[in-house]
Amino acid sequence: MSRLNIVMAQLNPVVGDIDGNTQQVIKSIKQAQADHDADLVIFPELTLCGYPPEDLLLRSSMQVRIKNALECLALEPFTATVILGYPLQVDGQLFNMAGVLHQGSITAHYAKQELPNYQVFDEKRYFTKGSEMCVFDLGGIPTALTICEDIWHPGPMVQAKEQGAKLMINVNASPFHQQKQQQRIELLSQRALEGNMPIIYVNQVGGQDELVFDGGSFAVQADGSCCVQAPLYEEGLFPLVVDYTSQPCIQSQTLAPESPELQVLYDALVLGLRDYVNKNGFKKVILGLSGGIDSGLTLAIAVDALGAERVTAVMMPFTYTSELSRNDAQDQARRLAVDYQVISIEPMYEAFMSGLADTFEGHAVDLTEQNLQARCRGVILMAISNKTGALVLTTGNKSEMAVGYSTLYGDMAGGFDVLKDVPKTTVFALSKYRNTLSEVIPPSVIERPPSAELAPDQKDEDNLPPYDILDQILQRYIEADQSADAIVDAGFDAELVHGVIRLVDLNEYKRWQAPVGVRISQRGFGRDRRYPITNGWKPGT
Repeated sequence: MSRLNIVMAQLNPVVGDIDGNTQQVIKSIKQAQADHDADLVIFPELTLCGYPPEDLLLRSSMQVRIKNALECLALEPFTATVILGYPLQVDGQLFNMAGVLHQGSITAHYAKQELPNYQVFDEKRYFTKGSEMCVFDLGGIPTALTICEDIWHPGPMVQAKEQGAKLMINVNASPFHQQKQQQRIELLSQRALEGNMPIIYVNQVGGQDELVFDGGSFAVQADGSCCVQAPLYEEGLFPLVVDYTSQPCIQSQTLAPESPELQVLYDALVLGLRDYVNKNGFKKVILGLSGGIDSGLTLAIAVDALGAERVTAVMMPFTYTSELSRNDAQDQARRLAVDYQVISIEPMYEAFMSGLADTFEGHAVDLTEQNLQARCRGVILMAISNKTGALVLTTGNKSEMAVGYSTLYGDMAGGFDVLKDVPKTTVFALSKYRNTLSEVIPPSVIERPPSAELAPDQKDEDNLPPYDILDQILQRYIEADQSADAIVDAGFDAELVHGVIRLVDLNEYKRWQAPVGVRISQRGFGRDRRYPITNGWKPGT
């Protein structure tokens, strides 16, 4: 019986750090050979430059650095064959390439044929589409090489089968969104049946700005059954064995346990925050802890991502801050053992109001005074950030960001918003989930009605529809791109729907100025959804 030891290298590269990524590749190959006697080591898409490199690809030195990296790899005396991704310019055209490195030479290469240009992807801006399938000999097995989006289309598998391939390798930089892993497995099962060949799918892991790559590399048999799966969110080397006589068959049967959906979401937020902070060189983070559920969940995620010693929470009370909020904030800070400070905003608020007295004379009290409270808090946090170098975490959720229930240069002031793509109803669900691991969020924070506490006895639902209704409307309008009429036809009140949509459209200008945050849905606020601020579009059909 013939066997191939194959290692899926589920790595966390840093975009633009070509030297560092190359050293990570070299270290991983040596470890795969030592620990798993690897015949083949497979790395993710664009490993050498990281994904997505965006306009770094337009830098003239990119190809010089890639050339140097490939030459560095060629000098290493590897016994294993290596597959890895990199951008390569050929005759003035740039390709998303995967190469087969064997005994110091690139023996085969493949240019990605299907270039995604939807949602968060923008590959046609940079890359030229490949046109030919790559089938190379892997220890006697005719093996097809494809890259990420290729597997989502039937054409490359048809080409591979026609050219006699018996095994397919698909290298990926596939970002996470809810239910994504299930979609991948179902799709590859279908492709394996179509091609009558096993498929090995290798994905990267890690956070890159708003994107989170969840790993979960896996393999399916020719009959479509998933037989190997690496853990989600875990960097590492994951081996499998391919037996081949007449038809390749994946022998290993190692499946990572399936995680509940709330755990998958929570872990995505933790990883996204951790990598944003660490890859950008921040030593600590700071956030305003109000005693409410959004800041409570954000604090829990921050501690889980970075450790309590790297997190500072600041309670900034005012006249309208309830005693319950003050106590809950202090209680949670104690439970999580973070640095906790209390700084009243009353003196600076009064100073602002005194300085603005002449300008405000003759004008009634309105939202201006509420926004001024939020801006006092933003000034405090940004001042501490400037002085200490700590990154300010904002705490707004997707529901609030959608309808503009936030203050520019106030609670939106900061560098990263962990909950930016998390609807309010999911905030509640994630908070309850986190407390099943250990009760770090005081129960009263979860149970009481949400309030910004910027006015006496204020409740969010004084200004917004109930969140369970609001989030359904927002999901249909933002993520599913349904029209107002379609949402009304689904059973929602017409006046309410048009009011919510008006708020979403009106507040586009705020979202353009919002911090980056983790994307967990198929349509987040960021590179996913690019609407003009100035436009005359009228929602309807």
